[in-house]
Amino acid sequence: MLILGSKIEQGAVILDVRTLDEFETGHIDGAINIPLSKLATEEIPMDKNAIIITVCSHGLRSVKAVERLKARGYNNVFNGGAWSDLASTLKKE
Repeated sequence: MLILGSKIEQGAVILDVRTLDEFETGHIDGAINIPLSKLATEEIPMDKNAIIITVCSHGLRSVKAVERLKARGYNNVFNGGAWSDLASTLKKE
């Protein structure tokens, strides 16, 4: 997780791939919400060179999100796992 913290310090975007309902129940401040189901078709409001950290509820959708983003030409993408775990880690740093 320390690597992800340094990526955030470098200006990484946190992309929460949960549903809007899940996102609204709690999320990391400043995170962008694009549900995994829309990643293949929606316009992604980030530069292809942006540092992106994907998060979800438990980490499974985050893995799939990394794969989908890389398939669309985003190469600087990292799996952040569960949003709550990453949020806790960031508070400690």
